[in-house]
Amino acid sequence: MRRVALIAALTLSGAPALAQSPALEREFCAARPGKGTPTCILDQGRWQLELGLVDFARRRDDQTRTTDWAAGDIFIRHGVSPTTEIQFGVTAYNRQSATDRTSGVSDVVEGVGDITLGIAHSLANPDGSGLSVALAAYVTAPTGSRAFRADGVEGGVILPVSVPLNDDWSLGLSPGVDVVADSDGDGRHAAYAMAAGVGRMVGDWALGVELWASRDEDPLAPSTQATFDLTAVWSPPRMADTQLDFGLNFGLNEDSPDVEIGIGLARRF
Repeated sequence: MRRVALIAALTLSGAPALAQSPALEREFCAARPGKGTPTCILDQGRWQLELGLVDFARRRDDQTRTTDWAAGDIFIRHGVSPTTEIQFGVTAYNRQSATDRTSGVSDVVEGVGDITLGIAHSLANPDGSGLSVALAAYVTAPTGSRAFRADGVEGGVILPVSVPLNDDWSLGLSPGVDVVADSDGDGRHAAYAMAAGVGRMVGDWALGVELWASRDEDPLAPSTQATFDLTAVWSPPRMADTQLDFGLNFGLNEDSPDVEIGIGLARRF
């Protein structure tokens, strides 16, 4: 399940920050529901809660059928300056069921996910308009339940870029590199990811199509995942600071889940 997607704000700036006048506020912009990272930064002093209500993934091979459920994927953001925000993320509940397709016997584990702290800084156009570029970094602490905990402290950097193609369409790119713990707990290795997507507004809906790929160079079990993702976001006409979102992802190779489905919401305060 997407990790990157689990980052939010934990600390406040040293001095109190005042929210901008509503007339000068940036347009509402959430990191959900795609795997790409947005280039927009929250207005100074504002908070944003992004919540994965429920996420489901299924994977099947010749021997095993695996299903994953997650609820309470919490992502909190806080603008600490006109160009910088801090972030905090955790998934409150995870459940994985692995079933032997021959015997029908299932192994089920449940628990909370790791805590992730992050920061994002705009390099150009923090409102996400025009050619917009940002730099994001995060670190994940192995604080979750044993079945869902990383094998050590991990982190990474992402360079999201947003490019307007015309009045209707925009292109988003999110190249990133991670330093992750080896699966045997002895040492660390690199992992690489890229998300590329296009999207446009259709009435009150923002629709998107995304391709995502990730390469994990684990010495014991290197793997490559790739998915084709569809996203839909509805913004209520009279609630400019709120969205309801949907995601549908299809695996493109054997290392990827066959299908993933997610529903969530976001609210700015």
